[in-house]
Amino acid sequence: CWCISPSSPPACQSCCADKQTGATDARCPAVNRSAATALGGIVYIVSTGVFFAALDTTTQFVAMSVPVFMVLWVRYVTQALLSTLLLAPLHGRLLLRTRHPRLQLLRGMLLVSSTVLAIFSLKYMPVGEFTAIVMVTPLAVTVLSATLFKERIAPLHWLCVFGGFVGTLAIARPGSSGLGWAALLPIGCMAISSVFQLLSSHLGKTELPAATHLWSVWTGAIVSTLALPLTWVAVESTRTWALMLFMGAMGAAGHFSLTLAYQRASAAVLMPYLYVHVGFAVAGGWLVFAHVPDGWARSGIALVAVCGVGAAMLTRAQHRTASRMPEP
Repeated sequence: CWCISPSSPPACQSCCADKQTGATDARCPAVNRSAATALGGIVYIVSTGVFFAALDTTTQFVAMSVPVFMVLWVRYVTQALLSTLLLAPLHGRLLLRTRHPRLQLLRGMLLVSSTVLAIFSLKYMPVGEFTAIVMVTPLAVTVLSATLFKERIAPLHWLCVFGGFVGTLAIARPGSSGLGWAALLPIGCMAISSVFQLLSSHLGKTELPAATHLWSVWTGAIVSTLALPLTWVAVESTRTWALMLFMGAMGAAGHFSLTLAYQRASAAVLMPYLYVHVGFAVAGGWLVFAHVPDGWARSGIALVAVCGVGAAMLTRAQHRTASRMPEP
């Protein structure tokens, strides 16, 4: 549902209440995506890349001295509180409503699992290489969709998928002096994120996006709080606490920016621009850690980005073709 304010017209409020339509009613300007500007969506999706790159770079710095679950706790509690403060005035009790509480909890646990693997990954590998491997997720979702839902995938799309995985191998270089066993961590993160994306798509058909987001971040906050006594250490550095709070703020800002982007443009329009995240991540690793990917890693990163953008462009072309076909 694209309704973002309880003060919107009745058509919007009805849609947000029962979630039985795709929220494209022409009577509701707040939910009519055709009236939104694609340029605004692109600006927000690029901003998302900046926020998440800042989050990952800061995570790598903090994870060198703070236990993983302590980092996780500060991030999710901060993100959950900020999300609640911003979303509660807009949606009120609608944030608590869900038709699928078990699936919401499962989505939250998948998000926590992928975040834990991400933090461990960033303890052992550079930000740029990690981000490039994780950005294979949309291509992995394509494979899962074809396997689980029997969706038909064009040959060129399969070529992009193959190229993306080749790029991942070039970055990880198993059996060589490359990342070694640490490469399994972001690959695991990518696999969990792929299932997370499929579940998100399923829930998006019936659930309010803001409610889904809040369920997930509070799941992360509660789980990390339960694990906190096992990993708590005294952190005397004010800078470290400030950086952990900054991580929570960047996580919240990234998710909000992503939501605003999809309110203004379709996934087919936005997906190619999502890969600027890789560039920002490489820049973050260079600025903070003076790390420059080697030749193999640069080639793999470039191949992942090119194949990801290519797959997104193919998807966009398919959507345009389908929209032009007359209804039977």
